[in-house]
Parts: sequence; structure tokens; C-alpha cells
Amino acid sequence: YEAGTLGKHLGKLFHHTFSAAKKVRTDTAIGSSPVSVAFTAVQLAQQIFDSLNDQTALLIGAGETIELTARHLHQKNIGRIIIANRTYDKAHALASQFNGYAIALSEISSHLAEADIVISSTASQLPILGKGRVESAIKKRKHKPMFMVDLAVPRDIEAEVEQLQDVYLYTIDDLQHTININMDSRRKAAEQAEEIIDTQVEYFLSWMRSLGAQSVIKDYRQQAELTRDEMLAKALTSLKNGGTAEDTLQRLAYSLTNKLIHTPSSQIRDAGANDRHDLVAAAREIFKLK
Repeated sequence: YEAGTLGKHLGKLFHHTFSAAKKVRTDTAIGSSPVSVAFTAVQLAQQIFDSLNDQTALLIGAGETIELTARHLHQKNIGRIIIANRTYDKAHALASQFNGYAIALSEISSHLAEADIVISSTASQLPILGKGRVESAIKKRKHKPMFMVDLAVPRDIEAEVEQLQDVYLYTIDDLQHTININMDSRRKAAEQAEEIIDTQVEYFLSWMRSLGAQSVIKDYRQQAELTRDEMLAKALTSLKNGGTAEDTLQRLAYSLTNKLIHTPSSQIRDAGANDRHDLVAAAREIFKLK
């Protein structure tokens, strides 16, 4: 607005828009309940590992879900990201965005033992990780726990992997329950957000409607200020001519009061004489008369 790029109306609209957005974020839980499988998987990993700073995540695939997972992990300061994909170039392009390391699917066996977190989402029709391969990795890890999430349909990780000790395997079905709960929470938060937005819209519309009265208010104030200045000048002249302060102040108060109420009183009297009871009622409301 100060730069002159926004007009008065648009500037006010932006103000109410940002105010509503801030209030929705601070006064509702709309942003605290994840509803994507990628975010839910990362949130679950964060619950299992107190900190992700020292953990290595192996992400299998290079599609939208894996990209979103990598983004969330990167935001949570994951220690290291390895991305495996059938097409190495795609894996490399995605890994480079998050300071990660790219490998081909054929290299997974060489790196699986490094992974504390494994999240897979490919379009493969056959499992990519079998029980034997994961069991070998766990032995190399000296039975250090491994957290695995299979987001693929059909599954990328054989169901038998769940039988292994020190492996915590979750599927998209396991995450769906959490997502459904979060969806209900977000739905309630959205209803609260709508109320906040409706309130801000009404504030803005009320301000817009008030603009029509601004010129009247301005003229009325100028008229009152002229009357004040006129009365004040007479009072100062009276003091210079030797009038006492007490008499001058009393005369000022009396004259100023009469001047200010004279025109409204005359208009109200005329309204009553002409059966304009609506104006009489409006005057009572404007001047807050009981």
C-alpha cells in the first residue's frame, strides 16, 4: 500500500485476508493433522526415532509419493537420503534436490544394511524386497532395528518380512487408520476455519458499507471544528479584554454547547413536525439516547 501498488480497497482486503489466514493457523488444528501417506509415514518414523538427524533413509521409487516423502524427511533434517529407482537418472535427479545419493534397484542389497528407515512406493507388480534380503541386512546391522513402510499397491515388500525380529513393517493400510483419524480432525478444524473466514468477510463488508458515511463524518467533524475555533477565538478575546477566566469558561461552555446542538435540534424538531419518525428514531440511535 505504501509503495502505491495497492489501492485503499484492495489494501484493506489483503489486510483482512492475511488476518484470517493467521487466525486459522493459530486458532485451529488445521495444519497439525497430516492427511497424506508420505507425511504420515515420516511422522511415524519421527515417533520411533527421537531424532532423524543421525538416521539414514532408503527411499525406493522416484514418483510423486517418494518425492513428497523425501521433501518431508529433508525438512525434518534426516541425516542421509538414498534413493533407489529402476531408472538411475530419475533417482539421481530426485536425490540431487535433497543432497541425497542415488542408486539403481540392482544395488539395493549393497545399501540396505545402511538404512534405518525404508519407504517404498513403486509401480512394480512383484515385490522388490523379500524376507531373505531383509534378513541378511538385519544381520549386517547386528540386529539394529529397521523401520519399513510399504506405500505400494501391490506391495513392494513381502508380507513375511514382518515376521523378522528388529523389523517394524507398516503398510498403507496401517497408515490409513491414522489418516482417517486426522481427516476427521482436519474436517472439524475446517469448520472452525470457515467461521473465522466468515467473520473476517463480514468485517470487510462492514468496512466497505461504512465508506459511504465517511464524507458525512468528515463534513460533520469540520463543521464542529469550525464552531470550536470560532467559540475559542471569542473566549480568548474576552480574556484579553479583562474578562475573568471563570466567566469566560462558563460562557464558552454554554455557547459551544448551544452551537453544537442547535442544528441537530432544529432538524429533529422539523422531522417530528413532518411525521418523519424514522429520522427521530435514527437521531435517538445516533446520539445513543435512552
